[in-house]
Amino acid sequence: MQVHPDFKVRLLRIDEGSAGQRLDNFLLKSLKGAPKTLVYRIIRSGEVRVNKGRAHADTRLELDDVVRIPPLRLPDPSSDAQAQATAAVPPREFPVLFEDDHVLVINKPAGVAVHGGSGVSFGVIEQLRRARPEARFLELVHRLDRDTSGLLLIAKKRSALTALQEQFRQRETDKTYAALVLGSWPEKLKVIDVALHKYLDSAGERRVRVVQAGDPNIEDGRRSISLVRTAQRYQHFTLLDVTIKTGRTHQIRVHLQHAGHPIMGDDKYGDFTQNKALARGEPVQGVQAGVRFDRMFLHAAKLAFDHPARPERIALLAPLPPECVTLLAQLHPHHLHHLHAPSTAS
Repeated sequence: MQVHPDFKVRLLRIDEGSAGQRLDNFLLKSLKGAPKTLVYRIIRSGEVRVNKGRAHADTRLELDDVVRIPPLRLPDPSSDAQAQATAAVPPREFPVLFEDDHVLVINKPAGVAVHGGSGVSFGVIEQLRRARPEARFLELVHRLDRDTSGLLLIAKKRSALTALQEQFRQRETDKTYAALVLGSWPEKLKVIDVALHKYLDSAGERRVRVVQAGDPNIEDGRRSISLVRTAQRYQHFTLLDVTIKTGRTHQIRVHLQHAGHPIMGDDKYGDFTQNKALARGEPVQGVQAGVRFDRMFLHAAKLAFDHPARPERIALLAPLPPECVTLLAQLHPHHLHHLHAPSTAS
């Protein structure tokens, strides 16, 4: 196997073409042939530095940042192994809700990662690139968890990517999710403003927890704000509309779990016994017998943003997936307090 000719420390300065990219995506493009597991390992270990400091995989690179890359032995990008790895990504298109020369918005199904890495060989973006070989540029503007369905925004130009990412940073976008939670949500609880801390568990899995006064990680906690509205009540469950003002990892999942009402089907922060029973079609209180549901009920239903190239506000809706609609139809309604019928677009 041939090795990469640059088996030495490299310092790369970020130019206009790379500004705004996530660190992991920049490295995957720069280190042709590097396995994703290697890229994420050298980021976690601190071997990769940005402006001489440690950085995270989701760090956004700015113009003139200097990225230090340690010596790495990499396969020749033209090798058969690399060609086979690329060919192993199956091309796939996803339901398109909006598209022009600048942006693409798809309705991502649950169970599909947005990109490869952390044990996942490929995701939405790699499959789209394979399905659209003529596309010169396709980059994720934001992320959705693998088990979350719904609206996903993708840039088709570098200028669109930087403009849209700035909107997210400045909280100028509107993102609302539909979430079915366990229990009766308190009607007065409309704002959750709780800091979150991201860490890796003993198995190397990414986890998030609430940070409160006196916590040793309080300085690492990032302020996180979720606005919650009750959409429909059922016996033992509540359908919520959750609008996020900050886009932290697992924000909605942890905020709702911290409030005592985890999301149905959440395999990290949910009720594991109930999740397993429902996935098998076993009896669950409040659900009609024989119903099976084996995903997390979290769906990115609404997205609004300013078009990156013209003065226009784009507002989009993604209907609830059929399996979520079917589940809601099988729940026992709350006879004492109806708010309004649940919308398949919220």
